[in-house]
Amino acid sequence: MMNVDTNDKRQAFIWAWVIGTIFYLVEYAVRSSPAVMIPELEQVFHVDAVGIGEIVVKYYFTYSVTSLVAGVALDRWGGKGVISFGSLVLGVGSLLFAVPLVAAGDIGRLLQGAGSAFAFTGCVYLAAHGFSPKFLATAIGITQCVGMLGGSAGQFVTGPLISSGFPVKSFWLIIGVISVVIAVMLYMTTPREQVSVSGKTAGILAPYRIVFTNPQSYLSGVISGCLFAPTTIFAMTWGIAFLKQDLQFSNQAAVVACAMVPMGWVVGCPLAGWISDRMGKRRPVLIAGIVVMFIAFTQFVFLPASLPSWLTLAVFGIASGVAMIPYSIIKEANPDEVKGSATGGINFLVFGVTSILGPIFAAYFGKTLFTASDNTAHFKGAGIFFIVIILVAFFLSLVIGETGKGAGLRKVQVS
Repeated sequence: MMNVDTNDKRQAFIWAWVIGTIFYLVEYAVRSSPAVMIPELEQVFHVDAVGIGEIVVKYYFTYSVTSLVAGVALDRWGGKGVISFGSLVLGVGSLLFAVPLVAAGDIGRLLQGAGSAFAFTGCVYLAAHGFSPKFLATAIGITQCVGMLGGSAGQFVTGPLISSGFPVKSFWLIIGVISVVIAVMLYMTTPREQVSVSGKTAGILAPYRIVFTNPQSYLSGVISGCLFAPTTIFAMTWGIAFLKQDLQFSNQAAVVACAMVPMGWVVGCPLAGWISDRMGKRRPVLIAGIVVMFIAFTQFVFLPASLPSWLTLAVFGIASGVAMIPYSIIKEANPDEVKGSATGGINFLVFGVTSILGPIFAAYFGKTLFTASDNTAHFKGAGIFFIVIILVAFFLSLVIGETGKGAGLRKVQVS
């Protein structure tokens, strides 16, 4: 146990959380950057666009599974060492991604996903220790806000950089070095904890037995996963290529439009969290955000010329910030003893949904992107795919229980 009083320890966790949000920013830049360098990556790895898509999507395979490892590791050993290990793995994966071999790209992307799984889970863990419960949703929103700044930079900044001739290999080498430096800083700033495990949470898998026997956990994960899908699969992976090919956007216009989605999150995530904390309720904010998402994306798909695409996607991005509300719900619906595992569990579910939907979208729409005889119909078909997913999130949000202040939904008790 550290020889500091409670306030000092909380402040130490907050400083560690600040460094953790930088880790999350870099992780999100790593996640989104391949979308703006697909032609360059084709040259590096000597494969076509579909081959690059197969390499890039491997990130989500390890991200979802390793989220479970990250959650239980935080609950058993605390934040010191665990979160910095994740940043180190991300750095190694980024360095490998600079090696011009498909095998190196595959392994590098897998390691990037594995290391990235510790970023958001770790930030939520640090925030839960540093901030009082009444500010938790706001802190989670700010965390996601910083992450989406990284996602936006991964397209808005990286796109013009690569287009101007900056070497792709150099980009990944620099990202790798930055990640290693962050790992060192995290290890130095994160307080050491005396973590005790006993009873129902003593076993390696015991925390997840608690989390995954709670129906609220599954509803939280699937809702958030469905809301993430249009941002991660479309805007941050395929969107630029679709806008250029199907709607004949220029490269710059396509990059700007798609970058508006993560930029919208910069506003939407903390705003949704703040409104939810002020109301003391989660569901109304969640449902309202989903409705706005549905309206904005439907207009974008069926009436793309009625409003500037960048404006529509900015509104969509702001509204999709409510995808973070289920992260508060799952923590409030499960015991405090498994808060790390609850976050790991929802990350597993969210990106498990993405890992399933991503290949389906690629097989039905990504594969036919350059061979479709009717580009307009092809774009609408791809858009309907995501509209249906948003509707699934909407109907599930009507079922999930309210966990906000005074809602009456009690946490699962560890006994």
